[in-house]
Amino acid sequence: MKTVEHVDIERFMGPWYVIANIPTFLEKGAHNAVETYSLNDDGTIATNFTYRKGGFDGKLKEYNPKAFVLDDPSNARWGMRFVWPVKADYRIVYLDEDYITTVIGRQSRDFVWIMARTPTISDLNYESLVSFVESIGYDTSKLVRVPQLW
Repeated sequence: MKTVEHVDIERFMGPWYVIANIPTFLEKGAHNAVETYSLNDDGTIATNFTYRKGGFDGKLKEYNPKAFVLDDPSNARWGMRFVWPVKADYRIVYLDEDYITTVIGRQSRDFVWIMARTPTISDLNYESLVSFVESIGYDTSKLVRVPQLW
C-alpha cells in the first residue's frame, strides 16, 4: 500500500478526530474518538486514544500505544505498539497539504481511519475521502461514521 511521500512529523503531532473507520474490536460503539500524537525525545511517538463507549455519556476509554517511525525519511509508515513486542502496521496513505485531514490504512486492508483536525468535515470532503479509501482497495460498506459531539 502506497503511503504519502513525506510527513512532517512535528506538524502531524496533536489531536486528530476520528471521522470514520473500519473499527477494531476496541472501537466498536465509539463516540467522540480522538487520537492525539506527541513526539518523544527519543523519536518515538506517544499516542493517546480516547473515546466514549456506546454513547456520548458512555464510559471514557483511553489507550496509550507507542508509535515508531519505520521508514525515514518519508515518516509515513509506523509501527503502533499496543502490546510488546508487536508493532501493528500503520500507514499514512493520505494527508492534505494543510494537515487538516488524513487517512490511515494498513497493508492488510482490514482497518482504516479517516481523521481530521476538527470533529466534523463537510459532506463533500467526506465523500471524497471515502472514494479515496475505496480506490486503495477497501470495502467501504464496512466504514462507520464515528459520532462526534463537542
